[in-house]
Amino acid sequence: MADDDIEVPRRGYNTEDVNAQRGEPRRRRRRWGLIALGLVVGLPLALMALWTWITLTYTYSRGERVGYAQKISEKGWVCKTWEGELAISNVPGQLQERFDYTVRDDSVAAEISRHEGQRVSISYEQHRFIPFSCFGETEYFATGVRPVDQPAPARPLAPQAPATPAAPGATTPPAAPAATPTTTPPPAAGRPAPPSP
Repeated sequence: MADDDIEVPRRGYNTEDVNAQRGEPRRRRRRWGLIALGLVVGLPLALMALWTWITLTYTYSRGERVGYAQKISEKGWVCKTWEGELAISNVPGQLQERFDYTVRDDSVAAEISRHEGQRVSISYEQHRFIPFSCFGETEYFATGVRPVDQPAPARPLAPQAPATPAAPGATTPPAAPAATPTTTPPPAAGRPAPPSP
């Protein structure tokens, strides 16, 4: 009866025996829904991240603007950025132009704040087509600041006497040196000031 045992065949197991014990082969279910969702959501996010990286890395233009640092403040609900304003006036009596800029570096923002109300030169880089305002409200990013010396105010010219025509052959006497105003020293404490001549 040992030969009637069908559970243990005399020969070794082969592939047909293993497949017979497994039964029907299971079908692999493809997860097309998850793949489609990954493509619909993941691909646009990856493209947006790539575009943001490109626009923040590539500099469209660089330059400097000179004017009076009017304001700098930290703005934003979620993404805090430093936003500033530079008043540029080219000719006295003309309306001033306003240059709005964004500062990403806190040390540059502190330096601009230190020179607020003074004439400064701001170095900037322009990054165009940034997709989110989370990186700044403007496309101009200040990268440095330096104070600019104030120009000396123009002194008015002293009025000159009208020139009289000289007779032919006459020589004109040399002009007398201009009188310089004399200053009197301030009076000592408790003494009245001397009368001025």
